[in-house]
Amino acid sequence: MTLSLNYLELTIFFHLNILTVENGLNGISIKNINFQTILQTVIALFLAYGFLISVKFLSKWLSERVPLRFRAAAKQSEPFLQALILFTTTIYVLSLFLQLSTQNLLAITGTIAVALGFAFKDYVSSLIAGVVALFEIPYRVGDRVKIGDNYGEIVSYDLRGIRLLTIEDNLIFIPHNKIWNEPISNANNGALEAQVTTNFYLAHEVDSELVIKILYLAAYTSKYTQLKLPIRVLVEEKLWGTQFQLKSYPIDARDEYIYKTDLVRRVKQAFAQHNFTYPKSYFSNE
Repeated sequence: MTLSLNYLELTIFFHLNILTVENGLNGISIKNINFQTILQTVIALFLAYGFLISVKFLSKWLSERVPLRFRAAAKQSEPFLQALILFTTTIYVLSLFLQLSTQNLLAITGTIAVALGFAFKDYVSSLIAGVVALFEIPYRVGDRVKIGDNYGEIVSYDLRGIRLLTIEDNLIFIPHNKIWNEPISNANNGALEAQVTTNFYLAHEVDSELVIKILYLAAYTSKYTQLKLPIRVLVEEKLWGTQFQLKSYPIDARDEYIYKTDLVRRVKQAFAQHNFTYPKSYFSNE
C-alpha cells in the first residue's frame, strides 16, 4: 500500500511540474552536437575536476606555510572556490548543448532543483545547508567544534559535509544538514586560539590564595600559553571540596590537549611540594 502511494505521489508530482513549466520552456533549442562539442565537454569536466583537486591541495599546502595568523583564512577559501568551480562548469556545459534564454534557463534550473530536491531530500538538504553555512559561517576549516557528541578539528569542508578529526585520530564525516537541528559549539570561531579550561579539585582546608598563585604561575610560564589573551582562575565551593578552574589560551588551538597536559603536570608537582590534600570523596549530587 505504501509503495502504491509513493508511486502515485511521484507521478502526480512530475505531471504537475511538467504542466507548470511547459509554457516556460517554449523556444528552447538543442544546439548541433558534434565531436567538438563533446570534446569541449570532456575537457571542461576534466579541468573542473583538476581545479577541485588543486584547490584542496593548495589550500592545505598554503595553510601550513603562511604565518599562523593567516592559516585560518587560507583554509576558509577552499569551500567557496569549490562551489564557484562547480557552478561555472555547470553553466558552461549547459550552454554547449542548449540554446537558452534567461527565462528558459531559470525555468529548467527551478524544475531540476525541485525534482532533485524531492528525490534526494536529505542529500539536497545537506547541499543547501552547505551553501547557507558559507554565508552564516557556523564553522570553518581549522575550527574546533562540537556537533552532537563529536568534538574535533574541521580538516575538510565539502559542499555536502565536513570532516572532523577527533583527539582519538578518527576522521568523522558530518553532513551540513546537522546545522538545522543540532547545537554547534565552536571553540575558536576562525581564530588560532581556543580557550582551554583545566579543572583542579582540592580539599576545603587548602590555602586558596596559594593555589590561585600556583595556577597563574603555571599558565604564565607555559611555553604553549598565548600571553596576549586573558588568564583567569575561578573558584567554586562544592560539598566535597573546592573546585579551581584555570581558563587560558594556547598559542595554537591544535595544542589544546598537549597544553592541558603540560599545565596539569606542572601544577600537580607544585601541589605535591606544598602537601595539598585532595577531596576524600566525590558526590555527584550536590
